[in-house]
Amino acid sequence: MSATFTEPRPSGALLLLGEGSDLRSERGVECTGALPPASDPDLVERARVARAALGDRAFVLGHHYQRDEVIALADVTGDSFKLAREAAARPDAEYVIFCGVHFMAESADILTHDGQAVVLPDLQAGCSMADMADIAQVEEAWEVLADAGVADRTVPVTYMNSTAAIKAFTGRHGGTVCTSSNARVALQWAFDRTGGVDGDGKVLFMPDQHLGRNTAVLQLGMGLEDCVVYDPRRPAGGLTERELRDARMILWRGHCSVHGRFSAENVAQVRERVPGIHVLVHPECKHEVVAAADQVGSTEHIIRALDAAEPGSAWAIGTELNLVRRLAASHPELAVHYLDSTVCFCSTMNRIDLPHLVWAMEELAAGRVVNRITVDADDAHWARVALDQMLALPAPAPTTAG
Repeated sequence: MSATFTEPRPSGALLLLGEGSDLRSERGVECTGALPPASDPDLVERARVARAALGDRAFVLGHHYQRDEVIALADVTGDSFKLAREAAARPDAEYVIFCGVHFMAESADILTHDGQAVVLPDLQAGCSMADMADIAQVEEAWEVLADAGVADRTVPVTYMNSTAAIKAFTGRHGGTVCTSSNARVALQWAFDRTGGVDGDGKVLFMPDQHLGRNTAVLQLGMGLEDCVVYDPRRPAGGLTERELRDARMILWRGHCSVHGRFSAENVAQVRERVPGIHVLVHPECKHEVVAAADQVGSTEHIIRALDAAEPGSAWAIGTELNLVRRLAASHPELAVHYLDSTVCFCSTMNRIDLPHLVWAMEELAAGRVVNRITVDADDAHWARVALDQMLALPAPAPTTAG
């Protein structure tokens, strides 16, 4: 069977990046501009020469959402936490070149030793979700919880997709970092510190409201009424003291601009168009999308699920497009569909392109360290505390059901 990669077309032609917009999509995340054409052979050759010149002095990490021409040069591919751990496991590498976004490079700097330089090829490669939680806003939110009399029984849990300053805040206040694969284990640990899931303790979950809500409701058995959303742009987060006292999950008003695009309508449409299709989505999707899917799981889970899929089966995947395309190409025995009706890459992740990577490698080969990512020593200490707490958590069981 040849590879099949199709996208929904519920209302006309597929809207390619930079070639239109769907007004029903989440506002504020419209894709503008077009991806550059494939790099010319001269640039590819320069990349090969620079990589060879660096040899074992450099270790190149490539996130799953990177474009193919970058992944081709990576020593290891993975999600954000896997790559940070891989960086820490290469103490002999003088340079760690992180092809991802800023918060990932920060985590790598925290987990590597001082003699290693973590390099981000484009300093503008940020993360819109991580930027939705500013440290000053989080400290103000904690004061709001204290004024409401609930801070002493609230445990902060921050998603890996957050700045080093937010991770440090979490470490200072006795919390933990989590990933999309171990969020259930992290929340269970947090609630156990304050009397268990059935007690009166609370979790301040940052910065992705959807992952926090989906985990609490679908995996810990809470109700949607147990969750409130703290909006840092409104006085007191837009919540009353009674709402804060009654809530179990205080969710930060943040989201992923890519995963937030998927809708329950997308799920219904692909089921109508492809009977028997398996819908697999990332837990950063909205609650109604996750509830309508057949499976939900982290990026690594999505990859494992397709690796184990029955030949001839059809799958609709709700995650970043570069990864979905790569999965379709590597699984010609499956029919792989993209869940959304409009196509959007992670625009910040795609800032790491071959020209930036070649420039960074050539500069390093010439002895000039560029775009080094360093975390303040105090923040690094407390962020490491929160990261180490995550590492001490029990290994999560595989997530298979939405």
